[in-house]
Order: sequence, then structure tokens, then C-alpha cells
Amino acid sequence: MTGEGSLGAPTRQIIDWQNPDFADPVKLDEEMRRVFDICHGCRRCFNLCDSFPRLFDLIDSSPAEDVENLKSEDFKPVVEACTLCDMCFMTKCPYVPPHPFMLDFPHLMLRHRFVHAEKGAFVQQQLAEMDRNGALAAPIAPLVNWASAKDNKLTRPLMEAVTGIDAKATLPKFAGRTFVSAAKKQESIVNASAPAYGKRKAALYATCFVNYNKPETGMDARAVLNHIGVETKVAYPGCCGMPFLEQAELSRVASNAAKVSKELVTLIDEGYDIIALTASCGLMLKFEWALVCPDDENVKKVAAHTFDIDQYVVDVAKKEGLPSGLSGGLTSLPEGVTVHLACHARAQNMGPKAAEMLKMIPDTPVDVVERCSGHGGTFGVVKPTHDVGVKVGKPVFKAVNAKPRGHIVSDCPLAAQHIFAHTDTPAKEPEHPIQIMARAFGLKT
Repeated sequence: MTGEGSLGAPTRQIIDWQNPDFADPVKLDEEMRRVFDICHGCRRCFNLCDSFPRLFDLIDSSPAEDVENLKSEDFKPVVEACTLCDMCFMTKCPYVPPHPFMLDFPHLMLRHRFVHAEKGAFVQQQLAEMDRNGALAAPIAPLVNWASAKDNKLTRPLMEAVTGIDAKATLPKFAGRTFVSAAKKQESIVNASAPAYGKRKAALYATCFVNYNKPETGMDARAVLNHIGVETKVAYPGCCGMPFLEQAELSRVASNAAKVSKELVTLIDEGYDIIALTASCGLMLKFEWALVCPDDENVKKVAAHTFDIDQYVVDVAKKEGLPSGLSGGLTSLPEGVTVHLACHARAQNMGPKAAEMLKMIPDTPVDVVERCSGHGGTFGVVKPTHDVGVKVGKPVFKAVNAKPRGHIVSDCPLAAQHIFAHTDTPAKEPEHPIQIMARAFGLKT
């Protein structure tokens, strides 16, 4: 039996969302109280996010100062503040499985959202329709970007009043051409002099953000992989479903997992590794899909063959080596890089691969920030929780401001944007770590 303080790795349990007990409000309430009572007695997670201070304040202000006498309707603010970052599960909680207490706070919050499908979550649900939104926005991207710009005093107050999107929140811009479309227009030439040449093939899973919002991240990733000798192909069967997971629309997650994994498996069978270009999507493909769809063989196969882009570059460097010399080696970036280790990258339990990759660049200062940025997808943009997201991110903002660098990067594009918007950094824009590698290899200016 594993006890508190065990060195065993946390293990996630299947999300048994099709079991009638999962959706039973009475059984859910019993489990909420059981877990809250354990958290109340521990309080180790008090400084991770706003869920725990809200929970502890709720208990401390109750007449008996215990969980037993709390009102179930008062649980909602605790659930609302959870961004599903998984940091309590991965880094703090001593009672996660295989401990007998079997405590998984984020997935309990997910279950609460599933059972108590919020009638007022319409905006978040529409924001989660990434493929629809991206397809509609691309043809009129300049107009959409003008209307959604934070400094647009005409449209943003109106948007806040009508949709509930906070006027102070920085929203991602849309690209006029998707990554998939841009990749088709550009020839992929693999560096025949690289040590890895002929040994690796990688299918870049575009992800909705890279495909619709920031294709340059995908183009830079492809350029880096080609430069280090990896043959590449771009694939995007559809969104991984992370936005639906945030809203506890688990049937939609399962549907997307089945659709996307079916196509990715054909690439795996052709010898391609699957490369995720954002941390949240990597987490979905490697872990969350398998918890929602435990019997899907395609999902299992994708999980076994998926790499985060930073993880993949590090793996190639260690096993085959990187190009070197004046014609292809890495050159220093003396202005330095601040790398934010995204929560969903940390939750993959693969180590700080972004930092490890960037530290390969010679004579380049790399500062690491290892706390939640506070953004959390739609959490960071809607009116009820935007200010909470800024509050949670303040330690990160403070760390970035304390040692300004020329580049600020994160494997989570929304986290990078959130940090960039709330810091006085000399960086010109928020970036992905792979874009820094592209710059160091001389593949972009």
C-alpha cells in the first residue's frame, strides 16, 4: 500500500463519465465533501490557484468551520476557479492515486461541471468551437482582429456587454491563411547533412491555435525539424477537444478523439511520429483522451507515438545529434530568453523540455519560470474570471519583470500572450520555444 510521502508517481484514474453514478448529484455531493474535508485538513495547495483559498474561506466562515455543514450550492465558486491546470495533482497533493485517499481535485471539478452543466456558460461553449470559429474568421481576419483588439474602444465595451468577454483581456489574433494551407504552399526540404537525416519522420499535428491563430509557430517548427534532418508532414484532422474538456463536454471530447486519432493512426502506420505544437494538445493526445476513451485502440496508439515538439527536438539531439558548424549549428542569442514552463507541459511528466532545448543554444541566458500563468483558456478572457487569472499570474509577472530578457516564450500560446500583456518586457511578441530554436539556427530573423 502506498502512503503519504511515497516516491511513487501519481496515477490518473479513468474518467468514468458514462457510468450513471458519475452523473448522480447525490454521489457527486458526497465525493465533493469527502475531498474537501481532506483538503481542509491539509491546505498544502493554498497558493496554487484561487480554488483553494475560496474553499478554505468557505469552510472557515461557516458556523462550525467544517465541511459537513456547507451548502452544496456554495461549491460553485470553488469549481469556477479551477482552470484544470493539474498542478495540484502533479506537484502538491500527497493523496493522489495510488494513495488510498484517491484524491484527484481537477477531475472532481470536471465532474461537477459535467453534472451541473452551467446554463450561463454559453459564451465559453461558443469560444470552445475552435474549428468553426477559425474557419469563419480566416476570410475576414483583418476585420476580426480590428474588432477584437484590446485598444478598440468602440467594439470591446460592446463585446463585453453582449458576450461577457472582458474588455481588458487580450484576445488571440486570427491568421488569414491557416498553417495547413501555408505548409502546402512551401516546399519541405530536409537537411541531408544532419545526423538524423533518413532516420526520423514527423507528422506535425497543427493544433487549432497554430492552424488558425499563429501559423508561423508551425512553419518554424517544420523548418527546425527539416534542418535537423527530420522529414515532415502537416496534419490537422480537427481540434483535440481540450476546449470541450474545460467545459466538461465529455461526449464532444470523445467524438473529437475518435475522429482525430483515426487519421493520425494512418500516419503512425506510415512510420511518422506525431508531434504536438502546443502543450495542451500534447496532454490531450498523450493522456486525457485515454482517460475519456479507455477502450479506443486508436487513442492508445496515438498516445504511445506522440511527442511534444520540444521533447522531440531534445530526443533527436540526444539520440542522433544536431547539425553543427558554421553551415548549420546554433548561434547565441545574447539578449536571452525567459521560458515559462506551461502547466500542461509539466502535467505531461516529461521534464522541463522547453528549458532543456533552449539551453542547447550557446551563450544564451535562459531564465525559467515554473508557475501557472493564470490564463486557463476561456477562464482568462471571460468577465467573471479574467481578474482572477491576472491575480493568479502575478508571481509569474513579477519574475519576468525582475529579469527582463529579449524573448518571452511558453509552450502554451495563451499563457505566453497573457504574460506578455502583463509585463514590461523588451520582447517584441510572445513566442513558442521552437521559434527561438528557429532563430538560433538562422532559419528566421
